Amino acid sequence: MKILILCTGNTCRSQMAHGFLNSFDNRLEVFSAGTKPGTIVNPNAVKVMAELGIDIDGAKSNHVDEYINQPWDFVITVCDGAKEICPVFTGNVKSQIHIGFDDPVEAKGNTEEVLSVYRRVRDEIRRDFGKFYQETLLQQL
Repeated sequence: MKILILCTGNTCRSQMAHGFLNSFDNRLEVFSAGTKPGTIVNPNAVKVMAELGIDIDGAKSNHVDEYINQPWDFVITVCDGAKEICPVFTGNVKSQIHIGFDDPVEAKGNTEEVLSVYRRVRDEIRRDFGKFYQETLLQQL
């Protein structure tokens, strides 16, 4: 099963979703990309994922163009904020879905307040992608 997770920057939400799917089942081929990829994975995303034992520190932000000509079982967009535009993927895709989340990069406050937003979004991603894995992917593996 080949899955592509898309976001704008590919530095936070898509990387966390990628990490969770990899942790759920090593039979999945999971990739993530962005329409305007950043240079590094967000350090706060790395930190809150490490709290759960999932290492995304070595991940790389990729541009969606690297994957446009490949076949996919699922392409999943995760950006949901009004300030962002998620791509419409036009490649060979069996199913394209949207599982949206707030952008924790927009969090304001002291370090602990900001990290609490990252943890909330991380937990929402774990919950929603866990449900997607249980209800959809397992049925097709």
